[in-house]
Amino acid sequence: MKATTEEEECSICLGLLARSSVIKLDCAHEFHADCVAQLRKFGVNQVCPLCRIPLPPGPEKLFEEAIRCYLVFEQLVVRGEATWSALPASVQVELDGAISKLQEAAEIGYAPAQCSLARIYGSGHGVMQNDARSFQWYRKAAIQGNARSQSILGCLYREGRGVAQNYTEAALWLHKAAEQGVANAQRYLGGLYQEGHGVAQSDEKAAQWWKKAADQGDLPSMHILGYQFLEGNGVGQSKVKGIRYLQKAADLGYADAQFKLGLSLQIGDNMTQSDVKAAQWYTKAADQGHKEAQCNLGMIYAKGHGECVRERGANTKW
Repeated sequence: MKATTEEEECSICLGLLARSSVIKLDCAHEFHADCVAQLRKFGVNQVCPLCRIPLPPGPEKLFEEAIRCYLVFEQLVVRGEATWSALPASVQVELDGAISKLQEAAEIGYAPAQCSLARIYGSGHGVMQNDARSFQWYRKAAIQGNARSQSILGCLYREGRGVAQNYTEAALWLHKAAEQGVANAQRYLGGLYQEGHGVAQSDEKAAQWWKKAADQGDLPSMHILGYQFLEGNGVGQSKVKGIRYLQKAADLGYADAQFKLGLSLQIGDNMTQSDVKAAQWYTKAADQGHKEAQCNLGMIYAKGHGECVRERGANTKW
């Protein structure tokens, strides 16, 4: 990819190269990236239209090769055989090659590559960590309709990470992803509606989006929705439905829901008081490192001495 002058034309469509994304082939001839993509799409010979030199791999192939290679190195780190900050020189060279292919596919406009490259820059795994670049690549993919990128882009705007915080933009992109069924986006959008950030405050709309996410199996949303039913926020108050959502999230291993059930059982709130059953739920949450559950479990074992730790506010996570 390089800057072109106003006078240069694409030999395929005869349009000015400066007005669109350009790809430079190994033979040095330049064309619109979309024109080359169309040649591949319609089965035209995989060669340069001017000199017949074979075309380089298309973005799908580049992406496939790059991700396959990158995942090999990622597994090395997961297994503890290497760290991202201290990869052997030979491994780093191969990794740089994989990221270069990913970059090429992203620059051509391939949304999955743009999304993956954004994730790599965001994590700093294999490259210098750069929130601004991560944001830029997520935005490119999001504009093309990539739902995962739209969801993450919304979160970046919400957090002010890589870009100035902007709740209106956050709501815009989260809504696009939520409409495509991304559960995380539905949960975060529910949070914006509850808080009135970037949208008109509405407990009802918040609950609607949380229910959509919960119905897809999103555990944090099940937990949040359980609270809404218990307290009657945005939905008709229902102890039965509230406990049902909390129970489902707890049964599936969500520590915050396990803690809430334990607390409800310990103090007899919405449930029949039982230290024995409370301890069972606290243990499940405590085994996952839940500090409040660990504290309350210790008090039960100490025969109730001290005051149990209650919720951290509503204890709802977006």
